[in-house]
Amino acid sequence: MSEDDGGGKLRNSVTGAGPEPGEFFTPYPDQVLENVLENVLIFLKSRRDRNAVSLVCKSWYRAEAYTRSDLFIGNCYSVAPRRVTNRFKRIRSVSLKGKPRFADFSLLPADWGAHFTPWVSAMATAYRSLEKIYLKRMSITDDDLAMIAHSFPNFKELVLVCCEGFGTSGLAIIASECRNLRVLELVEDDVSDDEVDWISFFPPEGTTHLESLSFDCVETPFNFEALERLVARSPLLKKLRLNRYVSIGQLYRLILRSPQLTHLGTGSFSTLGVIGQQQEPDYTSAFAACRSIVCLSGFREIAPEHLPALLPLYANLTSLNLSYASIEPHELRPAIRHCHKLQVFWALDSICDEGLQAVADTCKDLRELRVFPVDASENVEGPVSEVGLLAISIGCSKLESILYFCQQMTNAAVVAMSKNCPELVVFRLCIIGRYRPDRVTGEPMDEGFGAIVKNCKKLTRLAVSGLLTDRAFSYIGQYGKLVRTLSVAFNGDSDTGLKYVLEGCTNLQKLEIRDSPFGDSGLQSGLHHFYNMRFVWLSSCRVTRQGCMEIARILPKLVVEVFRRDEETDEEEDRVRGDFVDTLYMYRSLDGPRPDAPQFVNIL
Repeated sequence: MSEDDGGGKLRNSVTGAGPEPGEFFTPYPDQVLENVLENVLIFLKSRRDRNAVSLVCKSWYRAEAYTRSDLFIGNCYSVAPRRVTNRFKRIRSVSLKGKPRFADFSLLPADWGAHFTPWVSAMATAYRSLEKIYLKRMSITDDDLAMIAHSFPNFKELVLVCCEGFGTSGLAIIASECRNLRVLELVEDDVSDDEVDWISFFPPEGTTHLESLSFDCVETPFNFEALERLVARSPLLKKLRLNRYVSIGQLYRLILRSPQLTHLGTGSFSTLGVIGQQQEPDYTSAFAACRSIVCLSGFREIAPEHLPALLPLYANLTSLNLSYASIEPHELRPAIRHCHKLQVFWALDSICDEGLQAVADTCKDLRELRVFPVDASENVEGPVSEVGLLAISIGCSKLESILYFCQQMTNAAVVAMSKNCPELVVFRLCIIGRYRPDRVTGEPMDEGFGAIVKNCKKLTRLAVSGLLTDRAFSYIGQYGKLVRTLSVAFNGDSDTGLKYVLEGCTNLQKLEIRDSPFGDSGLQSGLHHFYNMRFVWLSSCRVTRQGCMEIARILPKLVVEVFRRDEETDEEEDRVRGDFVDTLYMYRSLDGPRPDAPQFVNIL
């Protein structure tokens, strides 16, 4: 059993790093070389390097497994839990991913799968020393959380990203039972309200080990006094992200008790909930005392008149997340002009092109930009355009990652970004609407995306949109040799375009396509490469069931799942779709089809 980063190269998706230097191991019988190798491998941290080591020979394979402490599995269905626990014996940290990314766009039914239960059941007996769990797009129940709390006596870190299936009852168990807890981060999770005040379940006395507490996605009120006492008893707390039930007045009380914070999620940055206050607190002085804060986020509800109170923080900020705050350009400019150290900036498109120009004028060290739409309707003229993109490309030449939602774009602006920002690793341009051409010339967006893959030599992730022909995909196949993740929506010409990608992008790991005219011929051009990929996702394309069955026949170790169309689909749409499958999901698994497929999933 061998592996690489996330499930490719004829391997499974188990990767990781070794234990801390200085730990020594008992050699295998009559294997002095393995004893030496083990004490070398403990210094090897890179997942890719460890994967390469495990492929050398059986001796190196055994030694690598014996010295591994960190486990990464990019697809929870690529390997069975028992196979993992049988091979790796000293795991202390597990990172596990479930549903494909398009699940974020409601393209996947809620009960599709990605259950954590079989994993935690296997790990509960095999990994008693487990300290860290990171889950993304997984279904985790309250019972799973209880098993974590009761099975791992030295458990320290739990990070759940875009997960579902659990509620405040499960969080209460983690809070009360995990006495060594350092990190509890809940990020964009769907947390049910069990009417349990989970914050009150943290131990009421004594100093805690908490270093990070994030729960901005938990849409339930709680006992603020319990949180205040918890923060006061947590001298190591560096990261605190609050939900919208924490008002600015309550935030004021918290930051007075935790001047050591480096990351702050503000909750509701308004006076809502401030009761019985005779005089407005001196917010500016309170924030001035928090000189260590470098990351600000949250702002679920914001009163613009309170933004000046943050003035003492702006000069030191390296990250500012305004993606939930509808702030207009005149409100942003006075703040952003102080943010000379900013490297990460997320915002809604309400800041307009003028706001992006202000960012470009000040934030010369910017590395990551994300601009989300307030209104994603196709018929709405968006407030950001090629003007804002061009300004960013001119002012922020160190940019490495961009996600940009807009309703209109030009090739000229995209070409300029490719030349001005050659360090781009991630380029995701989402032109809202179907098959939208260059706003000025009316031409396809081929040359813009072609320039990105030509000029940005480090590009590993690409999302394309707008009107594209086969020419754009030929550019991607020819120049996108490092691209590992490609997302395609509402564009494409013919199967030839998909052939260019599958035959040219030799490092492609994740391919996700929706509402594009690609069919069996284009898909089957990737038969030589599918075993090397983590997954392939196609929805609302022109792939037939017969074509999918042919792939399943030729590649027996590839799991080919076809999702049945929604039962509420009208007859006209059903007639138009004909024999085309609604959704296709393919991935390689060492252990065959998954046992928990719901009824609407047909495994070929």
